[in-house]
Amino acid sequence: MSSDFLKHCYERASRLASKQVLVGLDGFVDRIVAAVDKRSGPGEQFEAIKTLKDLGERITSAAGQSTNVELFLKREKIGGNGPIFAHALLKSNIHIKALGAFGEGAVHPLFEDFARKTEAVSLCDPGLTHAIECDDGKLMLGMMSHFERITYEHILKVMGEGSLIDAISRADLIAFLNWTMVPHGTSILASLVDKVLPNLGPRDRRVFLFDPADPEKRSDADFLAYLKQLTRFHAFGRVVLSVNLKEAGAVARVLGLRAMDGSKEALLQGVTEIRRAIDIECMVIHTARGAVCASRSDAYWVPVAYCDAPLISTGGGDHFNAGFALGELLELPPQECLELAVAYAGFYIRKGKSPALSDIEAFLASEFSLEF
Repeated sequence: MSSDFLKHCYERASRLASKQVLVGLDGFVDRIVAAVDKRSGPGEQFEAIKTLKDLGERITSAAGQSTNVELFLKREKIGGNGPIFAHALLKSNIHIKALGAFGEGAVHPLFEDFARKTEAVSLCDPGLTHAIECDDGKLMLGMMSHFERITYEHILKVMGEGSLIDAISRADLIAFLNWTMVPHGTSILASLVDKVLPNLGPRDRRVFLFDPADPEKRSDADFLAYLKQLTRFHAFGRVVLSVNLKEAGAVARVLGLRAMDGSKEALLQGVTEIRRAIDIECMVIHTARGAVCASRSDAYWVPVAYCDAPLISTGGGDHFNAGFALGELLELPPQECLELAVAYAGFYIRKGKSPALSDIEAFLASEFSLEF
């Protein structure tokens, strides 16, 4: 990783004040919790279950019997891919409009400040997630049945067709995140391509950023139908699909491509094959050790400064996407977008807060020994 991308960010930062981003379609209350192993007293006087493997063994050992696992609340915050992504971009002086699940009738108290800053349009109540964070990963336990109400017709009812068209037409970047949790997500995308995007005026540059989130609970047929919709957006702007390694494996499987491990060589080959199969401008895969992206002309690899004890891991992928989106808004080349994404995610998981560009400079100096 070089320091050139950050210099280019500073040179172009003044452009961000005129940029607009539309983000949807989810929203969660995230409860970050620890699973208690042994207690020695009240409050924080306990030892947590350290790994998902240990937690799994605790659960499976109770088969045919029963067990109790206490969840200790570490913090409660706004969650969902869309809100975390949007919150990460707010420090960059970008105009954000959020469309999602922030409260029925009235905005949920946890989302009030976010809603003011993002001119939020709420479609239903937020979901609820208990995120059990362990040393080797996290288990997300979610409740989101009311997301079934999020349809294209419901969006029009809440927002109005004119307001929806206006919001999309003004946006320099449109991020549709967490398809997996929105049951009608594919039909919403199809309606946008069929009924909204053809009615927009010409624009020099429009970016569509997609992240499906973990599609394990969805059928392969559903996931393939979603991926086919992404190809259709190419007629109306630049399409970027960003996934983690597990999600990339699911993409490759439903497209009939070879499986990939986390090695640099396999990722570079896999990201290129996926981009070509979907026929989009940019395909991105991020892992704990490195990140890759493929454009129509080349593929790029950026190493990650691995963190074995993150302060927080929930939201790391959303901050990666926010960094990449920021690079796209600044019209950086793909490799520099990737470097900015890695830096954004690395800062967040270590500090537990979203960075500004000035924070990234200090972070890169300490983690990568870069000089500016």
